[in-house]
Formats: sequence, structure tokens, C-alpha cells
Amino acid sequence: MNLNWTIHLSWCSGHHNLSPILITTMLVFQIMCLKSMAGNIFVPVTTCRSYCGNLTVDYPFALRPGCGHAAFRNLLFCVNGILMLHIPSGSYRVLNIDYAYHGMAVHDPSMSDCYTLNRSPDSRGNGFVVESWRAPYLQPDRDNVFLLLGCRSDSPIFQGFPAMHLACRSNVLGISCEDYYRCPAWEESGIRSSAYGRSNPPECCALEFSAIGVVNMSHLQCEGYSSAYSVAPLRAPGPGAWAYGIRLTYTLPDDNQGFCGSCRATGGVCGHDEATNDDLCICGDSNSTSNCDSLDVRSAAIVTKPLALLDNLCIYACVNLFAWWIYHQL
Repeated sequence: MNLNWTIHLSWCSGHHNLSPILITTMLVFQIMCLKSMAGNIFVPVTTCRSYCGNLTVDYPFALRPGCGHAAFRNLLFCVNGILMLHIPSGSYRVLNIDYAYHGMAVHDPSMSDCYTLNRSPDSRGNGFVVESWRAPYLQPDRDNVFLLLGCRSDSPIFQGFPAMHLACRSNVLGISCEDYYRCPAWEESGIRSSAYGRSNPPECCALEFSAIGVVNMSHLQCEGYSSAYSVAPLRAPGPGAWAYGIRLTYTLPDDNQGFCGSCRATGGVCGHDEATNDDLCICGDSNSTSNCDSLDVRSAAIVTKPLALLDNLCIYACVNLFAWWIYHQL
């Protein structure tokens, strides 16, 4: 391409009687032809699978627009090699994604654990709150236990419980406040004695997500929280060995069942329409709402591209012949 332009520029510069407008027109035509040819070369199906650090981001999640399922759009972001999940309540580091069991574990930097208590009198902790439209597809797993800390006596979690401390001392999936009180963080905070002294309301309340519905510190009127999840069938020997974080479970709509498998089986990549949020099977330069075999999408992609390329080659040849003819007429 560079050689061709050099030849044309050289003979154009040697014939000053050629109109500058004519020279510019021919060059513009050549550039347009070359761009059109480059855009019509057959492009293989690209992948929506991404990597962030040591984690694989695959369907139904994605890092690129139009990839993954629409229910999980604008959810995950790769920041300096760290995969982050962003929802209205805050940003959480993704620890792992279990595609086989539709699970994910995340960590909240404002969350307490066995060695640090993060409590704020004005309930500034993140908690875990997803958008209402996303909630049916992404929620804390039933094996996740939330340990709510420093909740006020008029907190919604105490409504209907005459003996407030009794409801919060129960063992939930092998995780309890009784065990949590043995963590070094309580010793360092200086409030372990009040915790063991059965303060009213209690310093810690262990509940499943289904019991509270939303982990919003302001709404629950709690100073902070911790979260741990069961790694059954193994049971951690003590609170220092608990898996701290928020274990999530994700689901897909019923009408999506089988879509991605069918799309991938025909060579497509699973994604969604950014305008309508409908499922979309990405098949090369064409898309389908089911799979790449429907409506002869693949054959159209294979036939149309070479034909378009042939047309552009003919146009490019004609432009060069025209330039050659003008040159010999002068």
C-alpha cells in the first residue's frame, strides 16, 4: 500500500499540469477502497471470556459490553489485576467464582473478621444490597451467616423477639456469636466482657440472610457486621478458621435455560443485546437470538464477506486503471 502511494505521488509531482483536485480525489478514492477492504475481511468469532488476575470471567459474567447475561451487566470490573464486584452498597473483591455450582465469594473491606472489628456508631458499613432488578439473580447463599454487631434495641431484627438475646445466640450452620466472641478482635476491643455478660441488646446477632432479607446497616441500625460461610462437609475447628466473606449464589431466568449451551455448540459466543437486554448469540459478524445455525447465520457470514471483498478489489483496480489512463494521456 505504501509503495503504491509512493508511485502515484511521484508521477503526480512530476506532472504539474494535473489538477490538485483530481490528484486529491484519486487518493481519497484509494484510501476509501482500502478501508472498505480491511473492514470486510472475514473476522472470526471473538471471545467474551476474560481474565483478571488468576480469575476467569465467563458467562453469565463479563467484563466487556454486550458479553455475558444482561442480569449481570456492569457488575464486574478488573482493577489493576483485581476483580471487583460493584453494587449500590459498595465494591467487593471477588475471591472466587464457582461456575459448576453457580457460586461466588466476595470480600467487603468494611467487614469485621476474627482479628479486626470494624464498627461505626452511624452505621456506615457497606452491608450487601443489590439493585432491585438484579436481586432475583444474585443473592447471598443460604450457607452464608451474617453476624450483626452493635445493633440498637429498636433494630428491626429484634421485633417479635421478647427475649432479644436468645434469638441471637443460636447456632446457625455451625457458626455462632458464642464462638465469634472467642476471636482476638473482641479481646483487643475491650468489650468481650459485655459480650459474654449477655448485654441487652446483645453485641452480636447471628442470622441467615433469609431472616433479614437485606443487609443494610442503616436500615438494621447496626454498627457493623461480619460474614462467614459454611464449607460443608468440612467444619472449621474455630472462628479463626472460618471462611470470612460473603458467599453468593447466582441464577439465570427460566427462559434462558439451554440458550448458552446451544449457542456454544454451534460455534457462537453467549452475550446480550445492549439495547433490549435480550439473549444474543454472537456468530462472527452476525448475531442470532438462538444459535449460529438458525437462519443460516454462519453460511451468510462465510459467503457475504468474500463477495464483499471481491467487489472492493474490483473497485480498487478500476480506480488504479483510471489513474494510469490519466497519466498516459498527459
